[in-house]
Amino acid sequence: MEEHQHKRSIGDDALHLRQLDPFIGSLPLASVHAGTLRPFIDARRRQGRKAKTINLALGIVRHIHNLAASEWLDEHNLTWLTTPPKIKLLKVEDAHEPYPLSWDEQAGLFRELPAHLGRMALFKVNTGCRDREVCGLKWEWEVLIPELETSVFVIPGTRVKNGDERLVVLNRSRDR
Repeated sequence: MEEHQHKRSIGDDALHLRQLDPFIGSLPLASVHAGTLRPFIDARRRQGRKAKTINLALGIVRHIHNLAASEWLDEHNLTWLTTPPKIKLLKVEDAHEPYPLSWDEQAGLFRELPAHLGRMALFKVNTGCRDREVCGLKWEWEVLIPELETSVFVIPGTRVKNGDERLVVLNRSRDR
């Protein structure tokens, strides 16, 4: 965790490791493999978790194994593992197909939200911004475009998931 503090998803990684802990936390690293991960997978499925969610945790275990077999060295300058075990991810067959909301579905969703969240959701729908971008938006990032009688926001890359500066074009929307 200390090595990867820079990751934007470090909090999610910590959550997945906490969920894995009751199943593999007492095992030596070399004893963690597809077989010892099976009870975790079965338990998460019984809890109704989708394959993609389970795969996020399995991916972290696989990453740790790869680091232990390639980068992490012991006091004798040897890697912790000679080879990482093969940890296959689950086939994702239970994902919902994405689809655009109809105007009626969007209006129904917004009616269920408190007013302050409704405005944020409307902004997200019209800009494509992520939660973190909307919740962390600052007026100092606004850039006026007088020729168009509007403004845009330029979100710094440090606040965007992919690390690239993001231009958010504002439009006028109407409630339906």
